[in-house]
Amino acid sequence: MLTLIYFIFVLGITVLIHEFGHFIFAKRAGIYVYEFSIGMGPKLFSFNRKNDETMYSIRLFPIGGYVSMAGEEIDEDDEIPLEKRLYAKSWGHRFMTIVAGVLFNFLLAIVIFFGIALVYGATKNEVYVGSIEEGLPASNYLQVGDIITNINGKKVTSPDYFTLQLALVKPGEDLDLTVKHKNGEVSSYTIKPEKVKDEKTDTESYKYGFGITTEIEKGFIPALKYGFVKTYNLLEQMVMIIFYLFTGKLGLSSLSGPIGIFNVVGESAKAGFVNIIYLIGYLSVNVGFINILPIPAFDGGRLLFLVIEKIKGSPVNPKVENTIHGIGFALLMLLMLVVTWNDIIRFF
Repeated sequence: MLTLIYFIFVLGITVLIHEFGHFIFAKRAGIYVYEFSIGMGPKLFSFNRKNDETMYSIRLFPIGGYVSMAGEEIDEDDEIPLEKRLYAKSWGHRFMTIVAGVLFNFLLAIVIFFGIALVYGATKNEVYVGSIEEGLPASNYLQVGDIITNINGKKVTSPDYFTLQLALVKPGEDLDLTVKHKNGEVSSYTIKPEKVKDEKTDTESYKYGFGITTEIEKGFIPALKYGFVKTYNLLEQMVMIIFYLFTGKLGLSSLSGPIGIFNVVGESAKAGFVNIIYLIGYLSVNVGFINILPIPAFDGGRLLFLVIEKIKGSPVNPKVENTIHGIGFALLMLLMLVVTWNDIIRFF
């Protein structure tokens, strides 16, 4: 039950901030907003504020949300004045209304990472060798305190980047590392993994025999820097994940849906509430990044049509645009079903 509460809390905050970005800029632009909803499906609770046309609602399924605006779809509401419809607004107002959700997600992540770093310290971008298992291959090359600067020919820009590149190494493959030793000397090594049997589980796995760690900086400036750098590092990681999905280095099984997120929330809760807050920041970057991709039915898809409008000097046919968004939405629902099925297989 506690995990479910945390799950609703994490997704609720992430979605609330995203939709609030759309909402506040729509209001500032003078667009008529029918509804501001957190959650999808049947309505659980709703209310209207005095002198405000918008209905504020909470719906049953805490996966997503929306801001329903006049002039978003083909169907017109004759009761709404033309000047209060989305499509009648200037290009700049429409652009900011659509992109605001993504910007608010990124801002939330920056604030969260800054706050965590201010209290607990900011993690440096260097990746250090934190432990060595004697008798395993890495003990012949690495020392505790070495800084790993390259992995498999790629420059290590952050702990997140290193973790992703290490995850791409297939079991049994050699690992090429370049390290900077404490004395300043730089060396490159090819480490062959060793097959190790776990007597408790009677399973075998390949091990290189080292663990990584990071260093912490305290202070306002390092914390502020960390807020921006951590958000950038996560965005860089997500760009690479999309690239690796398209090139086949990663499969759809590496993606997670609601069930996967629920499991991550449960594990984070066990490690302490601060990890729940960190997870909100991480998911906020995810939501912002996915929404900015030029995919039909997402914010990025709508921005793409705005850019096309700017280039060609006239709006795209609304029926064509809405048809493309409809097809894109159907394909996304299909992808969600596949990802959810993978989650079920993985966790159950």
